[in-house]
Amino acid sequence: MLMKRIVEPELMEEEAQSLAYAEADFEQPHSYFIQLFQEKFANYIPDNVLDLGCGTGDITLRFAKAYSDCNIHGIDGSKTMLAYAYKDLANCHQNVIQRVKLIEGILPEISLPLSHYDVIISNSLLHHLHDPFVLWRSLRQYSQPGTKIFIMDLLRPESMEEADKLVKNYAQNEQLILQRDFFNSLCAAFSISEVKEQLLNQNLDYLFLEQISDRHFIIFGEYQ
Repeated sequence: MLMKRIVEPELMEEEAQSLAYAEADFEQPHSYFIQLFQEKFANYIPDNVLDLGCGTGDITLRFAKAYSDCNIHGIDGSKTMLAYAYKDLANCHQNVIQRVKLIEGILPEISLPLSHYDVIISNSLLHHLHDPFVLWRSLRQYSQPGTKIFIMDLLRPESMEEADKLVKNYAQNEQLILQRDFFNSLCAAFSISEVKEQLLNQNLDYLFLEQISDRHFIIFGEYQ
């Protein structure tokens, strides 16, 4: 029987947390995020992109570099996480700096520069939300017909023992605070069936839902 969800704090505001994330090696999962987007939307050239829950901005900047003509708005509710995003952005080429805008704010209250976007991406935001429908309602609010949707998040394992195994397999060389957060995030994540129910509830069940590893799933498709 699948263990029950254990929520974690919605925002990562501890300085030690933010520093650990900024220094962590996310090369494999984050480059895979970009690779999967490129595979699912082959030959597509994005214009205005929204990154929901951008954190330290690593995927935001990777996306901006992968698509050299897009403008991207990365939003997050954590001032400390965004501080590291700003530092990394400042070290980028001027072409990237001009196309990336980082915004501090909380969904759904935040007011964004654009009413709709051509692409909406999100990595590991859903499991942080105590109310998952905040994400789905925000997605609907800022999409228009044809908007490309791409979301990646964690899957909740069967038990705490399984969660502990995943931490040992994938984060044993990371700082202890990162191992702790990874464990808590796994316990706070949703199952495939729960995500299916959420999409159905919001009339978004036409989007594709695919498990891509022992700890990740993706949701992708065009908004209708």
